[in-house]
Amino acid sequence: MKFKLNTGFLLCIFIIGGCTVPTNKSSNQINQKIDSQNPFYTESTLYMKYPQFDIIKNEHYAPAFEKGMTNHMAEIDAIAERADSPTLENTIIAMEKSGALLDRVATVFFALISANTNDEMEKIRSEMAPKLSAHSDQILLNGKLFHRVKTIYEQRDQLGLDAESKRLVEKYYTDFIRSGANLSNEEKESLKKINGEMAVLQTTFSQNVLKEVNALAVVVDFKNELDGLSDAAIEAAANEAKSRELDGKYVLTLRNTSGQPPIASLTNRALRERIHKTSLSRGSRGGDYDNRDVLANIIKLRAERAQLMGYDNHAAYSLENQTAQTPKAVNERLSSLAPKAVSNANKEATDLQKMIDAEDGSFKLASWDWDFYTEKVRADRYNFDTSQLKPYFEMDNVLQNGVFYAATQLFGITFKERFDLPVYQEDVRVFEVFNEDGSALALFLFDGYARSSKRGGAWMNAYVSQSKLKGNKPVIANHLNVVKPPKGEPTLMSFDEVITTFHEFGHTLHGMFSDVNYPYFAGTSVPRDFVEYPSQVNEMWAIWPEVLKNYAVHHETGKPMPKELLDKVLATQKFNQGFTTTEYLAASLLDQALHQLSPDQVPTGEEIIAFEADALKTAGVAMDVIPPRYRSTYFSHIIGGYSAGYYSYIWSEVLDADTVEWFKENGGLKRENGDHFRKTLLSRGGSKDALKIFKDFRGAEPNIQPLLDRRGLN
Repeated sequence: MKFKLNTGFLLCIFIIGGCTVPTNKSSNQINQKIDSQNPFYTESTLYMKYPQFDIIKNEHYAPAFEKGMTNHMAEIDAIAERADSPTLENTIIAMEKSGALLDRVATVFFALISANTNDEMEKIRSEMAPKLSAHSDQILLNGKLFHRVKTIYEQRDQLGLDAESKRLVEKYYTDFIRSGANLSNEEKESLKKINGEMAVLQTTFSQNVLKEVNALAVVVDFKNELDGLSDAAIEAAANEAKSRELDGKYVLTLRNTSGQPPIASLTNRALRERIHKTSLSRGSRGGDYDNRDVLANIIKLRAERAQLMGYDNHAAYSLENQTAQTPKAVNERLSSLAPKAVSNANKEATDLQKMIDAEDGSFKLASWDWDFYTEKVRADRYNFDTSQLKPYFEMDNVLQNGVFYAATQLFGITFKERFDLPVYQEDVRVFEVFNEDGSALALFLFDGYARSSKRGGAWMNAYVSQSKLKGNKPVIANHLNVVKPPKGEPTLMSFDEVITTFHEFGHTLHGMFSDVNYPYFAGTSVPRDFVEYPSQVNEMWAIWPEVLKNYAVHHETGKPMPKELLDKVLATQKFNQGFTTTEYLAASLLDQALHQLSPDQVPTGEEIIAFEADALKTAGVAMDVIPPRYRSTYFSHIIGGYSAGYYSYIWSEVLDADTVEWFKENGGLKRENGDHFRKTLLSRGGSKDALKIFKDFRGAEPNIQPLLDRRGLN
C-alpha cells in the first residue's frame, strides 16, 4: 500500500514499519508545559523549514503524534462529511494538505530512529506501531471519503484537469482500492487486524536487527590476531573495545550485509571464519533477538492480506504497483541472469582455489576465504590491491571535490557549508545548495559515520519534500556507515564506500531537483523498481577520469592518484562480478520465494533456514562459498519498503547501464547533458509513468545489452 497522506507519514507506516500514539498519562499541568514547548506543534521557523534538532527532545514525540493524529482525523472527517459535491480542490487537494503536524513529527522521528536512536525512542516506536496502522486504516477504509474520491475519479476526463492533477486523482483512487476500500465490512475488520499485527512485528524485526548487530560485535583478545588490518583499523577496534569497557581487547563491529569488510584483509583464517559465521548467525541463533518466528509471521500475514485483497500472494499484490507489474516478469529476469552469474562465480572460485594451492594451503575454499583470496588474485592479476586506493579517498575530498564537483560540472549547482543550523549528532554536516543563477535549491545533510545508535547500510531521506502546493524546498539527508577513525586521523574510505557515497547522492539529486505541484509525487516518490535508477547512474561519475582526478589525491602528499593505478581500477571493473551478481541474485530470489507463497505454504520459524536453503537450490544459485548478500533473518530491506522488491537494483540497473551509454554517446560530463537529465527525468518525481519518463529522457525503450556487457554476462 502506498497511500500518501504526506511523505513523512508514508515513510513512517509503510517503509519503517508502522507507528501509533501511546496514552499520555501526564498531568494537565505537564501537558500544558509540553504543549507550549513542543517544537512540532508549529511549523519550524528555521530556514527552509529545517527541523529544530536543538530543541527536539524525546518527550515531545508522543504528545505530537497524539495531537497530530487527532488533528489529522478531524481534517479527514471534515472532508468526508462535506455536503457539497466532491472536487479536486475540496477532496484530493484537501487530503494532500492534511496532517501537517503528524507529518512533521513522523518525518523527524522515523528519520532519527534509523540515524540516531535510543532506548526511549525505541519504546515509543513499539508503543506507536499498532495505532498508527489503525489510523491509516481509519482513513483508507472510510466509505464516505472513498465515495468522494471515486466520484472524482469517474469524472476525471470531464473536469479539464492538467496531467499531474489527473494522475493524482487516479493514484488516490488506486491507493484506496489497494488498501481495501471495496472490501465488505467483515473483510475490512480482518484487514485492520492483519495490518495492526504486521506493524508490531515489523517494528520488532527492525529493532532485533539493530540489537543483534551490536550484541554480536566480534571481540578479539590479542593484537597479533588482527594481522593484515591497517594500523588505523586496529586502533579503531581498540577504541571500540574501550567504549564497551573492554580495555586491552579489540572489537570488530558488524555491517548489515552477510559479508564483512575485515575478512578481505585478515590473515588469520580462524578469525575470518569466526567473523563470517557470526555474521550469518544473526537473527537465527536463539535468544532475545531471534527473528525466525517474527519473519515467518510477517510473511504469513502478508500472504493472508494479499489473498484477502484478491491476489495469489504478496508478490503479486506488491508488484502490480511497480514497473515490473508481475512476479512472472521478475522471475524471468532473475532466472535469465542466474546461470551466467553462477557460471562466472564458479570460474572465479577455481581461480581462488588455485591461489590457495599455490600458497601450499591445505584447505578447500570456504565462504570466509573468498574476499581474502580475491584480493590476492586481484593483486597477482593486476598488480594492485584495493588497499592501495584508500590513501587517495579521504572522505571530505570524496564529498566536496568528487560528489559535489561532479554535480557542479553536470548541473551547475554549487554548495556552501552552513554552521548555523542545528544537527542531531555532532558529526553531521549541513550544506546549502544553489542553482547556477544563485537561487536557493535545497539543504543537504551528510551523516557519514557508523555508530551503535544507527542502523547499518546507507540511505537517503527527506526531512522536507519539495512541493509547489505547500511552497516547500527540499531538505535531504544522506547516511553512510564509514568507521570513524581515531581522533586526529583522516577518514580514508574504501572504493566501495566511495561508490556508495556517489550512489546515495544520486538519490539526493532526485529529491533536490524535484519540481512537482503535489507532495504525493515529490522526489523519489516513484515505483520501488525505478527509485534506484538515478542513484545508480550517479555512480558513473566516481570513476569518470575528470572527476576522479579532482578528488583522488593522496591525503598526505596531495599528489593525484597515479595514472597506472587509475588504469588498474578501470581494468578491474568486471573483476569478481560473478560473486557480486550471484550474492545479489541469491538475496533477490530469496525475497521472491518468501513472498510468492500462499498462507498455507509459509514455513514456521524453525523451518525458515531450511526453506532458505531449498529456495536457493531450486533457483540454481546455492553456492556454499557465496551466501546471499542478506539472509532472511537480517534482511531489513524486505521488512521495510522492499518487500518482494529487492530485485529492484538489478531491474533499475538495466536503465542505469543504458543511461551511462547515453552519456558516453553524448560527450559525458557536459552541462547540456545534465540539464536534459534534470529536466526530463530527475525533476519529474512520480508525476508521470516511470517508464514514460525514462523514454522522454532516452528517446527509446530500455536496452538490456549494456547491463550484460557491464557485468560480463554475455
